[in-house]
Amino acid sequence: MNHTAAIQSPDFARVVRARNAVATVFALNGFAYASWMARIPEVRDLLGLTPGEIGRLLLAMAAGSILALPTSGVVVGRIGAARTVAGGSLLVALGLTLAGLGSDTLASAAVAAVGLVFIGYGSGSWDVAMNVEGAAVERLLGRTIMPRFHAAFSLGTVAGAGLGAGATAVGIPVVAHLSVISVSVAVVTVAAARSFLPRTAEVDDDGEPVPGISVLTAWREPRTLLIGLMVLCAALIEGIANDWLALGLVDGYEVSNAVGAVGFAVFLAAMTAGRTVGTQLVDRFGRLPVLRISAVLATVGVLLVVFGGSLAVALIGTVVWGLGAALGFPLGMSAASDDPRRAAARVSVVASIGYTAFLAGPPILGWLGDHEGVLNALLVVAGAAVVAGLVSSAAREQQPARVEAAAQD
Repeated sequence: MNHTAAIQSPDFARVVRARNAVATVFALNGFAYASWMARIPEVRDLLGLTPGEIGRLLLAMAAGSILALPTSGVVVGRIGAARTVAGGSLLVALGLTLAGLGSDTLASAAVAAVGLVFIGYGSGSWDVAMNVEGAAVERLLGRTIMPRFHAAFSLGTVAGAGLGAGATAVGIPVVAHLSVISVSVAVVTVAAARSFLPRTAEVDDDGEPVPGISVLTAWREPRTLLIGLMVLCAALIEGIANDWLALGLVDGYEVSNAVGAVGFAVFLAAMTAGRTVGTQLVDRFGRLPVLRISAVLATVGVLLVVFGGSLAVALIGTVVWGLGAALGFPLGMSAASDDPRRAAARVSVVASIGYTAFLAGPPILGWLGDHEGVLNALLVVAGAAVVAGLVSSAAREQQPARVEAAAQD
């Protein structure tokens, strides 16, 4: 594709509107997700759950996400990314409402679990569709912008966690908080999706359809599988913090639920900052050095959180952990997309491997939390970071960088 020509196209304004819409739905996806996560300590108290039981409850949301993976590609192909995102947001809204009712009004873990399945399935479908749309926008703009979309997701999680911490601090009931969030997220997401690009087939420079490879072929590629393993580790590094950091701080340092939520928000803010500057770091130093440094930062950060001895040191570790968690997932997706003719199949494989972290993480951490305490269980992150660093060479760039002039804002 001629990237400069794409930027100068008369349809550029439409592509920019789509870019802004994609950034919006990324942010809203993160906002909805973190709104639930920030209330986990209070939900634990309301339902009287042990760490192991919390792990099993969170498994319901992971199961919903895993169920979405094999169907989302088909759904996007049939109805388009815009309708898939809109439908996913409605499922998330329903799930948030049910999770709030089950946690608070009905005091039923079963009802909360059903809500989490809806959140997981809706969010997973929404996630795949917005990434498909983001890739199309990126291609038409002719420059790398995917990390910025992931930064928008992180900004949404910061806002969701911050609002959740505030709601906890002032005593707003879980059901009231999540019900308001559900309606707001659904309305804005459906409106934003209306600005997505029209459904068109992917074409090469000559206007012909781009040939690809099958998913089965991609499953037999060693590089693709190693990138998938790296993304799996990156998902654990990020996902464990999302699910367990607030509880780890509450139990390990004997602070309030509101302080635990603040610690979670600090992690998300650090991760957002890392994603915001990530493109410049990769352009300057290359993908592989950034991935290796990220693995080191994640390891150091979680060690400070677990062994810091004081809340202040733990919060410093939370910042370092957040910076280390920032780029592994988006850079893994970029590595899988290095060859646009094979990107769809490879991204599907990498995502399938990576998302198993959300299925395996909650029960593993719950079991360890029951036996070793939630704070000590966070050390799983250090192991995941070491593995990510060891296999990161598979993500080395396979294509020359894009034309510099086309990459300017």
